[in-house]
Amino acid sequence: MPEQDAQEARRTSRERDSHGDAYDIVIVGGGHNGLVAAAYLARSGRSVLVLERLGHTGGAAVSTRPFAGLDARLSRYSYLVSLLPDKIVRDLGLRFAVRERTISSYTPTERNGVATGLLVGGGEERTRGSFRALTGADRDFESWQRFYSMTRRVAERVFPTLTEPLPTRKALRERIGDADAWRMLFDEPLGVAIEDTFDDDLVRGVVLTDALIGTFADAHDPSLAQNRCFLYHVIGGGTGDWNVPVGGMGALTDALATAARSAGARIVTGREVTRIETDGTRAEVSWRTDEEAGIVSAGQVLVNASPQALAALLGDAPPAPSEGAQLKVNMLLRRLPELRDRAVSPSDAFAGTFHVAEGYEQLAVAHREAAAGGLPTAPPSEIYCHSLTDPSILGPELAERGYQTLTLFGLHTPAGLFAHDNDGARESLLKATLGRLDAHLAEPITDCLALDEEGRPCIEAKTPLDLEAELRLPGGNIFHRPLAFPYADESAGTGRWGVETAHANVLLCGAGAVRGGGVSGIPGHNAAMAALGH
Repeated sequence: MPEQDAQEARRTSRERDSHGDAYDIVIVGGGHNGLVAAAYLARSGRSVLVLERLGHTGGAAVSTRPFAGLDARLSRYSYLVSLLPDKIVRDLGLRFAVRERTISSYTPTERNGVATGLLVGGGEERTRGSFRALTGADRDFESWQRFYSMTRRVAERVFPTLTEPLPTRKALRERIGDADAWRMLFDEPLGVAIEDTFDDDLVRGVVLTDALIGTFADAHDPSLAQNRCFLYHVIGGGTGDWNVPVGGMGALTDALATAARSAGARIVTGREVTRIETDGTRAEVSWRTDEEAGIVSAGQVLVNASPQALAALLGDAPPAPSEGAQLKVNMLLRRLPELRDRAVSPSDAFAGTFHVAEGYEQLAVAHREAAAGGLPTAPPSEIYCHSLTDPSILGPELAERGYQTLTLFGLHTPAGLFAHDNDGARESLLKATLGRLDAHLAEPITDCLALDEEGRPCIEAKTPLDLEAELRLPGGNIFHRPLAFPYADESAGTGRWGVETAHANVLLCGAGAVRGGGVSGIPGHNAAMAALGH
């Protein structure tokens, strides 16, 4: 729209704010997707109100100082960026940047009584040499190159569609234009392709891990939940690269909140929405605080919350329950630990993704144990050090003294395992997880932990039930519900943009939308486009 029209619309928006009860659009939830939608819609001239339950915006994409008296600003929940399109950053003029990691991953192991590992990154020849040293040949390295060349070609074709109206399954398949790639990623369990492509158990496990982050599934799960998770992990940015947000994840949501407010959106925190009443044309949104309650009206409502929360607000039948399956651990260290594998420096090993107990068979055993109702005896996890790539999250004194952060993400720990005794299960799982890490270190990780101002070790752990309590993630599911393939499904009523609901003027703009999950802003973008009639 012409700039003068946009200015007039923003003036009208301010006038409506002064009356406080009527808006073009109300957005429920100020997580990153809600902020993306608010910025797009306010820039289009709509009057926009964002209502956020917590005392701050950002949802799961926030940075905090979790350890008392120490100036370390950690990405507390979500921690890396891959799926955020450059288009959103450009469109909204965000002052936000990411940095590439010099190392993709390091996976320690022991072969014939000798500590060794697989290093991916640092140049093609270094990676080839690491594959050869581990496996004794070049075959798995060459297979790796071919396999990830395939996923990159898929990424180049699929990623641009995520901010377009949903393609049909047929149209997406034609766009990919590779029958073998389609079969491996969309038609048959991912375990088939992994076992056909790679020989070494450790190499197979490293590939499989991207199919299991936050997803409780076996490599051969017939539901293909692992395939959907894998796809979203390898298509980000059209490359599949996972990058470090400069300044921490909170830098993104701060930039989004600034963009939304600058465009004229009103953001109110500490205000919980309790009900949405709609006739399909106009809606009334009820809210409350500890001291007061009120109602605002809007032509459209966008809900940046889970499908379960959306159903509760509307009084609709809830969707099928789902649960998360991950352990999140944040640590602040005085120094990085030394490794048993002396061929790799700690700064290289922890700069990328450090895989622990993630061999192919280890992952299968952990899944079987958890599916049988027990915590894995060798919990698989992956770790990385944000501060190696972006030291700005540390205060100058900590950085000068060599302090580092570690973020650990555990796999195969579904929410049901914590239902009887969350605190006890958390303690047991954390102990076992750190024990598996220690098996590859020359010194215990606890010897490297910093101490806060009260003398307590700087480590915190979050189970799926903790995430449910703190962020209202259903069952602690970081994706809100099982991920969907990024194409239209008429039987499921996915709609034009994958954000539509049974109510014409209510849209879902959270991670539970089709093409949701992860820190991407894509559901927020797509809900804004749907609201604008694109």
